[in-house]
Amino acid sequence: MIEREISRELIQCCAEYPVVTVLGPRQSGKTTLVQMTFPDKPYFSLEDPDIRMAADADPRGFLDQAKEGAVLDEVQRLPVLLSYIQGMVDRKKRPGMFVLTGSHQPRLHEAIAQSLAGRSAMLTLWPFSFSELKQYKQGWKAFELIHRGCFPRLHEEGLESSRFYNSYLQTYVERDVRALINLRDLGRFQVFLRLLAGRVGQVVNLTSLSNDVGVSVTTIKNWLSVLEASYVIFQLPPFYQNIRKRVIKSPKIYFTDVGLAAFLLGIHNEDQASRDPLRGNLYENLVIADVMKGGFNRGIRPEAYFYRDSHGNEVDLVIKERGNLIPVEIKSASTFSENFLKGLERFRELGLDRVCSGFVLYNGEQEFRVHNVRILNPLHVEDLWETLVSP
Repeated sequence: MIEREISRELIQCCAEYPVVTVLGPRQSGKTTLVQMTFPDKPYFSLEDPDIRMAADADPRGFLDQAKEGAVLDEVQRLPVLLSYIQGMVDRKKRPGMFVLTGSHQPRLHEAIAQSLAGRSAMLTLWPFSFSELKQYKQGWKAFELIHRGCFPRLHEEGLESSRFYNSYLQTYVERDVRALINLRDLGRFQVFLRLLAGRVGQVVNLTSLSNDVGVSVTTIKNWLSVLEASYVIFQLPPFYQNIRKRVIKSPKIYFTDVGLAAFLLGIHNEDQASRDPLRGNLYENLVIADVMKGGFNRGIRPEAYFYRDSHGNEVDLVIKERGNLIPVEIKSASTFSENFLKGLERFRELGLDRVCSGFVLYNGEQEFRVHNVRILNPLHVEDLWETLVSP
């Protein structure tokens, strides 16, 4: 397994905090990351029923095996353990004692807020970024990655993507959903997932989804919350700060790994992905997810938005970083058109402070500037996050 970009941030956090918690979707490589980074720490997986039972029955006795600290995997399975960890780290007052991982945000955030507030650094690990994938192969094509996805096992073990995602849905997504809510109708939830993939990169219309799935709007909201809590999807909120005109206020939905969205849409090869009616939305998902990974791998929670007003003027991505607003248009076309600049121009005309010239990220081969806007292929740069946010 390659060294992950987040490793440096993980090591630095462990030098400052007694506990570091690594969150992220299942199969994103959290276990491998912490074991590679801290090979000498005792390791316990709370997914293992025997270990979980022993820790639940006698938490103090269990932690006696790790007096100098340990790696505790999937700790949301036993949040009561965090209260005992609090006592240990408060007594010893040493950085880097415990490294925790978890796949469910709400349970773990609530438990940490109660027991480890101020004692734990929080990191988020998503599947491979573009720069990490280049360690396996140079010259990735966008629609190849849209079909294949970015989960580590797909690339490390050379797995067939359709079988992987079918298993991923059954083993992790459906199980996690059932663990978080009382899911009585799995069939409707599966329909909901496919319909959600068909709306990738679009403003969420809860009523439309409700009608199409045949469940209440409240149920749709709950299901979306669970998918976000399990890192299956993420939401991109609208940007409306200091804008006088009315703007769209519902978020857009994207998949943390675009390969799962492609699988749910019945896309089974690169050619299908490039010809699909949603190719532009899937390309947008691929690129925005990589921008998010770039921030998370540096311990930054990216401030990322989209902009659209009631007249249909839109910018696909607006990044707020170091006080600057960086507008980004994302186009799946391989040929540049000056029409790509219209949304950026309208955004700059809003009169906001510290708006950068912006970027157009497209699927072409050439890199150049037009009206001081950088035009480039996101797969051709060394580090997409740094390229976008560096002055």
